[in-house]
Amino acid sequence: MERLNVNPNRMELAELKSKLAVAKQGHELLKGKQDELVHRFVEVVQQSKSLRARLTEQFSGLYQEFALVGAELSPDFLEEAFMLSGSSSGIKGSETSIMGVRVPVFDYDLPKEDISYPYGFSYTNSQLDTSLRKCHGMMQDIIHLAELEKTCELLANEIEKIRRRVNALEFMTIPQLQESIRYIQMKLDENERGNLVRLIKVKNKTKK
Repeated sequence: MERLNVNPNRMELAELKSKLAVAKQGHELLKGKQDELVHRFVEVVQQSKSLRARLTEQFSGLYQEFALVGAELSPDFLEEAFMLSGSSSGIKGSETSIMGVRVPVFDYDLPKEDISYPYGFSYTNSQLDTSLRKCHGMMQDIIHLAELEKTCELLANEIEKIRRRVNALEFMTIPQLQESIRYIQMKLDENERGNLVRLIKVKNKTKK
């Protein structure tokens, strides 16, 4: 490891030792934050994976139900029914913090029972109503899945940033400081030995 370009004196040595202590402390704090973020990330990934699997299963059943409905109704009428069914709704977005990372929170503010069927019931069957109600009921989970997956993305980005900083401290900054401290200490020791030899020679000449 290459050392820093430093002057071998005691003032420089004290300054480098102070920087080394700060670097080690920073490395320890960042490593702890990285480990906790990874733990939170794994939890969110597991939640997202479980919710996605449940939604995938629900969508599969819903697709089969709509296929049965489509067998009895014309495609044009079915498309019109899809366009008209539903109610006004909205999503309120906010943020929360996970270990200093700002992540989204979505609130779907439409009650589950608030759904309208503006098409004529005499031209449709109950299976269409049931399927649309199920689709409407899945909206909360769909929005929550989007929230979880965005959180995963933000946490992953933050973990990667911290990982680069931890590696820079561990494999570059700290070793360079340690090598520079060893270099200065070695030079100071050499100077002390040289001064000691000169003092001994002066003392011997004085005795003579």
